[in-house]
Amino acid sequence: MNRSALTAEQTRPDAPPRPARWRAWLRPGAMSAPIIVLLLVMLVYPVGQLLLLSVHNDSGFTLVEYKRLFASSVYVDVLLITLKISLWTTFFSVLTGYPIAYLISSLTRERKNRLLFWVLLSFWTSFLVRTFAWVVLLGRNGVINQVLLGLGIIDRPLSLLYNFSAVIVGMVHALMPLAVLTMLSVMENIDRRLPSAAATLGARPGTVFWKVYFPLSLPGVAAGALMVFVTAIGFFITPTLLGGRHQTMITQLIIDQVMQALNWGFAGAISVLLLAVVLLVFLIYDRMVGLSTMAGGSSAARGPKHGGNWSRKLGDVILTALGNATDAVIGLLPKRRKRRASNGESLTLRVIVILLLVFLSAPAFLMIPLSFDSASGLAWPPHGFSLQWYRQITDSPLWMQAITRSMLVGIGTGILSMLIGTPAAFLLVRGGMKGKAAMLAFILAPIVVPRMIIAVGVFYFFAKIGLIGSSFGLVLGHTVVAVPYVVITMMAVLRNYDTRLDLAAHSMGARPLATLRRVTFPILGAGLMSSFLFAFATSFDELTIALFSSGGLSTTLPKQFWDEITMQISPVIAAVSTCLFVFIAALIWVADRLRRRSLAS
Repeated sequence: MNRSALTAEQTRPDAPPRPARWRAWLRPGAMSAPIIVLLLVMLVYPVGQLLLLSVHNDSGFTLVEYKRLFASSVYVDVLLITLKISLWTTFFSVLTGYPIAYLISSLTRERKNRLLFWVLLSFWTSFLVRTFAWVVLLGRNGVINQVLLGLGIIDRPLSLLYNFSAVIVGMVHALMPLAVLTMLSVMENIDRRLPSAAATLGARPGTVFWKVYFPLSLPGVAAGALMVFVTAIGFFITPTLLGGRHQTMITQLIIDQVMQALNWGFAGAISVLLLAVVLLVFLIYDRMVGLSTMAGGSSAARGPKHGGNWSRKLGDVILTALGNATDAVIGLLPKRRKRRASNGESLTLRVIVILLLVFLSAPAFLMIPLSFDSASGLAWPPHGFSLQWYRQITDSPLWMQAITRSMLVGIGTGILSMLIGTPAAFLLVRGGMKGKAAMLAFILAPIVVPRMIIAVGVFYFFAKIGLIGSSFGLVLGHTVVAVPYVVITMMAVLRNYDTRLDLAAHSMGARPLATLRRVTFPILGAGLMSSFLFAFATSFDELTIALFSSGGLSTTLPKQFWDEITMQISPVIAAVSTCLFVFIAALIWVADRLRRRSLAS
């Protein structure tokens, strides 16, 4: 473009002044720069370095690691086992989580909050605590075997641990709350007048559910299945503690290659394989539903390009058959129960949901009486009452240093995640920038990439720059995995914020910074605090990054818990589990109070 053309463009009546155009670019750039820099430095570069190691060594470009990976059937078998466990976990988590989400979404606010508390309590309770509870429940001297022996049902203990069933039970218990919360976010936005209108037009209850409500909830089902599958495929805690050698998952191979063999190239090759599977699943999900649904956006359901009419017809036939079968079952009920089922108040549904919530909560509660046991073993029922295991925690420098370090790292992660994630959420909700979808996809990348790959990449990066064992390094690593949840939380808060309050402040002469300080942030304070607690809890329970990068004797609490549980089964672990359980319950109670305060204001 020549100088005269440029001058003509600048003198157009509708062209904004150059300073205004600079400000239009400067503000979005300043708001997005922190999170972009964080993810580039702490996610893209470390993971890229790890993946590069799989195809490059001292001799240059090579595929020897991939030849080794596929030359042995052992690694292929491990991948198939990983997919098998992940798929079954996804299926049962969504299947059992659907009735919980459905009932919670249909209740009044007060009753909804009571049930939601138990789901959140299980969701935030440490994976280590919940898995350890199943070790106690399923052990040869555990609760289930002792109860069955006491009732005379069996004459010798059953082998309930270290098999495929134990892994599935433990993983479904760990990931069902994630499925519930993901599906609930969609179900709460379903217009309840649509099923009512179908019923008014003569449709029977079963047909209303399967032909009207269930299709509307499918984006939530798909999102829940996606989140559970991606989390399950990167799991290593539950398979390690509850499974045997035939239930080895691919993330356990990565740990062995890094921690024992120091074979970064082969670990990178395995990571590429794992990442390829995850990206393929996300691609299919984006084509069918749309990634925007993960952040509360509307569904972009797009059926397959080929065979769409055939698949819709088949789906309609299946849903019609399910609706007719459900109506036939309801028709056999007494009139009172039939009327309650027609109104969505089925007693059977409530009983099922209560039993599922007991399944979610009972294992963690089991740790409480065991932590006060005066005996030295974890046997059921407990013998006597003693505080000796709690005294061992307070008297142990290792445990106290781990608790202190986890608290400090969690607070640092919460503050940094909130400072970085909140401007990005403002930009995505209120900014007029182009490419919001690409920006959101980039921010969600730490959720897409399996945690194990992030942890190994960060470990390799920290080893090069000398951050292994530093609390600052842990804060950075934890912020990477916590900041997407802060962005999603703040986006949901901002979508419900009445922007007319800001406009009123502007009309009264308030400058933008003064409006933020005196109007916006005071109203959003509860949401900001909730996002801080979200990031803090994510950091406080994070094991994968800490497993590699904590270093030395002064570890984090999850790392100390992991070291203790893999060496011996002690009542001290039950005492630590009880403390964590109570602490998380207090956090959830505070977050719920803040949320209610935000809604009230």
